[in-house]
Amino acid sequence: MLELQYELESKAARWYATIDIANAFFSIPLAAECRPQFAFMWRGVQYTWNRLPQGWKHSPTSCHGLIQTALEKSRAPEHLQYIDDIIVWGNTAAEVFEKGEKIIQILLKAGFAIKKSKVKGPARVIQFLGIKWEDGQRQIPTDVINKITIMSPPTNKKETHAFLGAISFWRMHIPEYSQIIKQEIAHAVALDPVRTRPDMKNVLYSTAGSHGLSWSLWQKVPGETQGWPLGFWSRSYRGSEANYTPTEKEILAAYEGVQAASEVIGTETQLLLALRLPVLGWMFKAEVPSTHHATNATWSKWIALVTQRACIGKLNHPGILEIITNWPEGENFSLTDEQEQEQVTRAEEAPPYNQLPAEETRYALFTDGSCCIVGMNGK
Repeated sequence: MLELQYELESKAARWYATIDIANAFFSIPLAAECRPQFAFMWRGVQYTWNRLPQGWKHSPTSCHGLIQTALEKSRAPEHLQYIDDIIVWGNTAAEVFEKGEKIIQILLKAGFAIKKSKVKGPARVIQFLGIKWEDGQRQIPTDVINKITIMSPPTNKKETHAFLGAISFWRMHIPEYSQIIKQEIAHAVALDPVRTRPDMKNVLYSTAGSHGLSWSLWQKVPGETQGWPLGFWSRSYRGSEANYTPTEKEILAAYEGVQAASEVIGTETQLLLALRLPVLGWMFKAEVPSTHHATNATWSKWIALVTQRACIGKLNHPGILEIITNWPEGENFSLTDEQEQEQVTRAEEAPPYNQLPAEETRYALFTDGSCCIVGMNGK
């Protein structure tokens, strides 16, 4: 679409006319052998489309191609086309009218319908693909500017999506937009400097998602309702990491998060590790689970770094303290009152499976991925 705008701008025309084909998709019949793939059920009865449906992802491309072919075969006057929208231009109203009339006749002969209300011009000012054109120059329509101007700053995800949806297309029409916004973005995402107050808490959130790892480092002092960001990181899984067990992925996220945090706050500063799983206990046991995909060497590397930095339960001693928490997706960072008072892991290790009461074995879960349910019994 942007290429069409640049090309139309290069014409420096004085007069324009636009043609919008009525129900273009439904003007295109489907071949009989293709109709079964468009079948659907409604109220228990099976139907199928016999015209090109609007919901099919290839409909716009197919429609555009058929209209383009019809115009090219009949040697239509110079024009620009985007699916079923067509624009012609010229230096006089008569010239534009003649071009538009020829294109309309070609389309009618090809089986497409044209409504009078869908034909605009000839005119000096016209809208094509939502953009206002005058004397070869594109302009943002006044109603669009007014709509964006009255929008309040977004305060949540839904409002942010609505705001971005309103402005994202029009940013290309603002001269030197990228240069203007560059400084604003740099200021908005600037990270805070590391603070070294005695009551400062450094919290590392890490998580392993479906496609990769994410972690962020924050600082907070008592009385603050929102933390100060020190860094954000993320990356996709590499090689065999995608095949790691969920536990291994969480440990990998914690391992790389600790490495990144250490580069920011150093290794002699206390770090609260906010995780979804209590990995520190497993690290100190230095036992590799029987069900694992990472190599023993990789496990040794994880254990060596984390246990070297970790110091569970000593609040005034440099090292890592563990908090089992939920990843704060989309939320402001803030420790709960419970976390303020107790900053060590709240998870308790369960007794061995063979020591559980018979009733509890029915509900036992194995977090290392070795759980197997046979009937009503866990193995």
